[in-house]
Amino acid sequence: MSVCKTILAYFRLFFDKLIDFIFALYWDDKKEIIPDLDKEHAMLAESAVTLARKIKQKELKSEELVKAVIERIKLVNPIVNAITTARYEEALEDAREVDRQISQGLSEEQAKKPFLGVPFTTKESQAIKGMPMTLGTLTKKNEVAVEDSEAVVLMKKAGAIPLAATNLPELLIWQETRNPVYGMTLNPHHTGRSPGGSSGAEAALTATYATPISLCSDIGGSTRMPAFYCGMFGHHPTAGSTDTTGVLFRKGNDESSMFTLGFISKHVEDLAPLTKVIAGDKGKLMKLDSQRNIKDLKFYYLEGSDDCLICPLRSEMTQAMDRVIKNLKSKLNVEVLPYRHEGFNNMYQLWAYWMSKEPEKYSKIATNGKGEADGWMELLKKMVGMSQYYLFSIMRFIEEKHITRLVDAKWAEEVTNSMKTDLRNKLGDNGVLLLPSAPQAAPYHYSCYLRPFNFGFFGIVNVLKCPATQVPLGTNGQGLPIGIQVLSTPYNDALCLEVAKYLEKEFSGSIMACKVKQK
Repeated sequence: MSVCKTILAYFRLFFDKLIDFIFALYWDDKKEIIPDLDKEHAMLAESAVTLARKIKQKELKSEELVKAVIERIKLVNPIVNAITTARYEEALEDAREVDRQISQGLSEEQAKKPFLGVPFTTKESQAIKGMPMTLGTLTKKNEVAVEDSEAVVLMKKAGAIPLAATNLPELLIWQETRNPVYGMTLNPHHTGRSPGGSSGAEAALTATYATPISLCSDIGGSTRMPAFYCGMFGHHPTAGSTDTTGVLFRKGNDESSMFTLGFISKHVEDLAPLTKVIAGDKGKLMKLDSQRNIKDLKFYYLEGSDDCLICPLRSEMTQAMDRVIKNLKSKLNVEVLPYRHEGFNNMYQLWAYWMSKEPEKYSKIATNGKGEADGWMELLKKMVGMSQYYLFSIMRFIEEKHITRLVDAKWAEEVTNSMKTDLRNKLGDNGVLLLPSAPQAAPYHYSCYLRPFNFGFFGIVNVLKCPATQVPLGTNGQGLPIGIQVLSTPYNDALCLEVAKYLEKEFSGSIMACKVKQK
């Protein structure tokens, strides 16, 4: 059996590289270069925490910062296509009000606002009053949010200024950011490749210095995948710790859900304070203000997976993990132990089962509540060019109605509970698991149709309802970002971020898609 698995793995790897070779013939000629950041806008390379501090100390005006972000967006957006709708004039007015208040003297309440005067962007699926909320579907192209989501309310209370809504896959569930309403978002490191989904536009803006704060959401890797493909940090908080009211038309927070809000950032130092904002009262449970000596942590790592639906890990991915393990052992003198559990060999099946327990029924959302989209009928219509939906949405309709029923419920729940128990026993409140991010770096556009399950390493984190931080670790031979995930047990988000902070220092941090001009 092991010989057969080895042969299959080599065949899959050959087929995988053949796919890339074929797609490269078209997409490598389409590559566009992102313009470098002008020195006058160099502030955009700083963390959101730093920008807020400078605004409060009158070293920087909020209006100046918002103008700089708008100018940067207008420069890079024609290349990456990340922005769907903007509120530039309103944001500038908000910034002027912040500056006016600061000029009169900061009140105690204003001083406590952690992101006073700093603009943020977020996916179009996050309700911002008066702005479109189409989910990238033609049936909802006239939909407008009537009130802010709970997360946007909390961000405003923290002093942040909503600036623009960003692109997303049709119905949010796919590894690329593309829809019939707004078109396709491109990866700024290589515009012929996917920036990930569903927060691909947020990652593309962050990687080009075009947003200081990127509010995201994640039900199957939607924060961490784009962060990985675009070379950024991304934190996925403990499930149930963030209020998802007003996202994807959710009416109330569902603590049993895998769906969690999070952030993509150039700097690890932004992730804890941003997470505290959207976690509200639950922020204390996440121990985000605590500091741990990284040498006292227990370290485990997952070498790979035998999930036959997921492509084998490329050597660049295993080498990235090896470099981290070697660093931890040599510089911290800690033990890093291998971790195994059968659940990691069935990542897609487990995710598909628990996805069926989520409140959304995408085939109904797609019709805007007017019946239910029939996946097989839409597939036939697609073959003759008559379906209004993208193929990946149609695949989701079929999966939602038929595929998830093939997963044995008793088995899925037993394996999931076993994984949670085993991780809790091994990691406790003082350990982390180093986890591969994906089989390879950012794939070419449309090639995900041939590898639809490669999000499994991200999706299994949602199944476990654990916190995890995506950490960039440099680039591969093609100049594409690579990295790993750092996972811990529920409400031990601080451990993930502490390890991410260490790796940021050791491996040079985020991988930007352009440079900052020195002259």
